[in-house]
Amino acid sequence: MSEKDIDQETGTETTGHEWDGIKELDNPLPRWWLWIFYACIAWSVVYWVLMPAWPAPPGMQGNTTGITGNSERVNVAADMDALQASRSELYGQLQAANGYSAIEADPVLFRFALAAGDSAFGNFCATCHGAGAQGFTGYPNLNDDEWLWGGSFDDIRHTLLVGIRSDHPDTRFSQMPAYGEDGLLTREQINHVRDYVLNLSGETGFDAAALEEGGEIFASQCSTCHGVSGTGDRSQGAPDLTDHIWLYGGSPEQVAATIYRGPYGVMPAWEGRLDDPTITALATYVYSLGGGESAEGGAAGE
Repeated sequence: MSEKDIDQETGTETTGHEWDGIKELDNPLPRWWLWIFYACIAWSVVYWVLMPAWPAPPGMQGNTTGITGNSERVNVAADMDALQASRSELYGQLQAANGYSAIEADPVLFRFALAAGDSAFGNFCATCHGAGAQGFTGYPNLNDDEWLWGGSFDDIRHTLLVGIRSDHPDTRFSQMPAYGEDGLLTREQINHVRDYVLNLSGETGFDAAALEEGGEIFASQCSTCHGVSGTGDRSQGAPDLTDHIWLYGGSPEQVAATIYRGPYGVMPAWEGRLDDPTITALATYVYSLGGGESAEGGAAGE
């Protein structure tokens, strides 16, 4: 049995570890630390008995529930129910409101609708449209006053309800042919149509012969939806091609790619996913961003 190694300076036994002439002393832990450690062990046993703590054994679902039966899932659900109950009066007013003007006329209800709509937008819409509703390539900007399906409060609310090319039976639906992928036009013809469309929006410097051929193809293939002058048709969700606003990008390459593949964007229908007052609040928020139109077609606030 080896003798204990005692440090000469302190008289304390060492652990036997030494590095570069430095020895590790085997000091006992402070009593206050030990008592806290023992208390934590005791508290963990009490917590284990009282609260949900341990996963169930293999082959069984869930976990030990504890004698209190506490459930944070139940607690959160109760808090959400309480929150909804506290808002029920204002939600009821939103449910009964007859359009944007009626909501705006009540300052308290209007502020509530904007706050609730902002929250819903952040949860359900910002992923595609951006936190500021500025949109991205393939996702519309909701701040401007250009709308594929109409920008009145009722139009916006209806779009939220049924979606665009969604699984809702009454969804707004349009489909641009994939002129290149389906072999309807050659690459050269697509380029001529591209030049003609860009020229409609004010771009210049195109070959006159290409513009003439592109115009002929446009008249036969595109004017049914976009109109003879290219100003679009909201009843079909066909965009205005003269405003220099491009959902899928306005460079020559991007416009040609749009004609070639016929993009097919989808917006989900929120009817059945969100309740009616929340959809009304969301429509109020989007309409108030600045790009909403009156029922007569003017911009909101005009």
